Amino acid sequence: MNLAPERVVATEAALQMIAGLRGRHGPLMFFQSGGCCDGSAPMCYPAGEFDVSDTDVCLGNLDGALFYMGLEQFAYWEHTQLIIDVVAGNGGMFSLDNGTGRRFLTRSRLFTDEEFLALANSPVATDKK
Repeated sequence: MNLAPERVVATEAALQMIAGLRGRHGPLMFFQSGGCCDGSAPMCYPAGEFDVSDTDVCLGNLDGALFYMGLEQFAYWEHTQLIIDVVAGNGGMFSLDNGTGRRFLTRSRLFTDEEFLALANSPVATDKK
């Protein structure tokens, strides 16, 4: 039995915001920005509106919204669980949270040695489905 932890999770506040954005925009997706333009914010888009490349990986989903990150950036973050939260402020210029008065924020925690070992048997997906 593989008890690997999820690579990306969301707080209750983030899940509520995702539900609200989904109600207005339909199915959603996320891409963890690598520092260009909007810093390192998790960017939220209508599903399919962001062109995911062959070198991006899917870390999981947040209430049905697939969450992607570039493979090179993942090499730096693979030892951490991403915790998507919401705080007051302006979202990224192209992210659906922009203009809501709140924005998504990535927090993280290091996986324990046991969790990281379990993840070794659960590679990230590059499948864009």
